[in-house]
Amino acid sequence: MRHPARIVPLVFLGAILLGTLLLMLPIAREGDHSPQLITALFTATSAVCVTGLAVVDTSGYWSGFGEAVIAGLIQLGGFGIMTLASLLGLVVAGRLGLRGRLAAQAETKALGLGDVGQVVRRVGIISVCVELTLAIILFSRFYFGYDYAFGKAAWHGVFHSIAAFNNAGFALYPDSLEGFVTDPIVLLPVALAVIIGGIGSPVLLELGRRLKRPVKWSIHTKLTMLGTAILIPLGFCTYLLFEWNNPATMGPLGFGDKLSAALFSGVMPRSAGFNAMPLGEVQPETQIVTMVLMFIGAGSASTAGGIKITTFLLLAFVIWAEIRGEPDVSIFGRSIGQQTQRQALTIALLGVGAVTCGTIALQATTRLPLIDVMFETVSAFGPVGLSTGITPELPTASQLVLVMLMYTGRVGTVAVGTALALRSRRRRFNYPRERPIVG
Repeated sequence: MRHPARIVPLVFLGAILLGTLLLMLPIAREGDHSPQLITALFTATSAVCVTGLAVVDTSGYWSGFGEAVIAGLIQLGGFGIMTLASLLGLVVAGRLGLRGRLAAQAETKALGLGDVGQVVRRVGIISVCVELTLAIILFSRFYFGYDYAFGKAAWHGVFHSIAAFNNAGFALYPDSLEGFVTDPIVLLPVALAVIIGGIGSPVLLELGRRLKRPVKWSIHTKLTMLGTAILIPLGFCTYLLFEWNNPATMGPLGFGDKLSAALFSGVMPRSAGFNAMPLGEVQPETQIVTMVLMFIGAGSASTAGGIKITTFLLLAFVIWAEIRGEPDVSIFGRSIGQQTQRQALTIALLGVGAVTCGTIALQATTRLPLIDVMFETVSAFGPVGLSTGITPELPTASQLVLVMLMYTGRVGTVAVGTALALRSRRRRFNYPRERPIVG
């Protein structure tokens, strides 16, 4: 069997190619013209990688068939990455004797080795329950609150529930969800679905078993919940602090609307991509914090991207241990091995390298402001989908760069993390040690 680190990239590459072919069909576009190849490729990549960046207006450019294809690709990318990443993570957790084959072992001993079907079923149940609940809420709001026709309200509810839970920023409105900035009934349920989708299936499954016993939680679950409890308030406070009086964003809103808009906007950099205010008008400080949050992302084996919360917090604990002069890194009473530390450092630095190279490539092919270009690059690598509005203006070369970034950011960290964990070797000798000058 192929090395599991090679399976994920190949599967998602195949899905992207299939989605491109479907979106190239004449019936996928409104009007009489066939979609352009680069537009279809960019949209399919963005959908499968659950990013949300778009070079065209989704509702205006694509037909009902095209929108259905995009929704299907989002569902496939979100559910597929959750399932495959979860299974690969379980292989890593119990890889002794399991090299060369995919197997699954849940956090509890109630699941035996190789019980892939049960893991997939549980992930599927979570997906269906969350998406169906949000679809009903949005349908009711659109139908009764905005007088949408029944069919339109139902489709908008289903499409946006799929996009929200799978952390994809596709919306059936030219300005994303800016038209609902004063409607917490729309914004807050969408934000909650984004949070649930970004936590990750291993954590959700463990919380379902041990919600009232946090002492029994695994280190992964504790790190994910700790990171979530830190990063969401950080985003919320950032928007409140810097956008409260900004006349182009939150300034004209009432007190309650400012709170809901700030919470919604603070959640979206986890990897969702919806926006309730024009990001091209936010303060530079807000853009910088948003880029940091997008780069970190959300939980491992979730529908979100980035280097992941666990990677970021693990490196933070490594730094803290080094500052304190401690010989080992310990988290919640557990020691973290050097191999895991090196994996986290490798993933983080590769992410920095990808964003740096992508920013240079985009800057070389455009004449747009650097901060907007960097924002776009981090959003693509995230993959988040937030944009300052420059995506449709980018030339073909820049769009291809974003395609590669979205693909790398979505499957690259999973594949690299698994490959590093499974390629551990035992050396039978050690070289003489020497300590170079650091700093």
